[in-house]
Amino acid sequence: MDPELEAFIPFFPRADLTDPVADRKNYADLATARPAPAPAGMEVEDRTVPADPDVPVRIYRPHPARGAVVWLHGGGFVMGGLDTEHPWATLLADGSGAVVISVGYRLAPEHRFPAALDDAYAVLNWAAEHAAELGVDPGRIAVGGHSAGAGIAAAVALRARDEQGPPVRFQLLNQPQLDDRQETWSARSFTDTPWLTRAKVAAMWGHYLGSTPATPYAAPARAADLSGLPPAYVATAEFDPNRDEDILYALRLLQSDVPVELHQWPGTFHGSQAIQSAEVSQRQIAELGHALRRVLAG
Repeated sequence: MDPELEAFIPFFPRADLTDPVADRKNYADLATARPAPAPAGMEVEDRTVPADPDVPVRIYRPHPARGAVVWLHGGGFVMGGLDTEHPWATLLADGSGAVVISVGYRLAPEHRFPAALDDAYAVLNWAAEHAAELGVDPGRIAVGGHSAGAGIAAAVALRARDEQGPPVRFQLLNQPQLDDRQETWSARSFTDTPWLTRAKVAAMWGHYLGSTPATPYAAPARAADLSGLPPAYVATAEFDPNRDEDILYALRLLQSDVPVELHQWPGTFHGSQAIQSAEVSQRQIAELGHALRRVLAG
């Protein structure tokens, strides 16, 4: 493991998701404790997207804008929100030059699948319809996210393809949660890795799905057909139960003639880029912005 990351492991909180409300509060306290970056010239605005129910969003507008990304926060489908994602959305907007539309989607277990997906898809439709107001080309709208949010983003891309929805330019998938089955080598072998354990993965899928069988829109790794999806950037962490399902998904996208950039970060674990003092974390964060900038500017 990267020694700069390993030094912080004893300080990581243990959240097993058996008490989602308490874990949600602890996660929010941790995520909002550090000051957020405040790049010069960036407008930040809270809005509400009309839907059933309405969806809160926070919009980050750098100038000039190079397109937009509908961005979904991490947190195991259970934790996180606009405030916890604020530092990351700011860094992404600054690094990519894209308008970042951070989505405050509904959380499980109070709101199980497909609530979060419905919220994210409503925001994609809204972004396409309001592209002129956002100052972007409607053909340059991407989807993306961290962890569970990245899994929701992959599902949004699938749904937009299947329903002939707004064109999605790109998928920016950072350590996505894609497969509820936990059958890969990394899912079976990395049972007690930092931040994300096998038990925690099982708990988050249980909260998200309840008694509902998983579909491809819940767990995109279950999709039989990945053809016709937008190009993707997939980032994985070495010591992460999700690692192999992410690599397999990237490989299946490639086999379906979908352009993919796959970046496996050695020495890292799930969510370790939160340790921003580490050199590898700085490269991870910068690369997400660069990947989005390259696609939306091209």
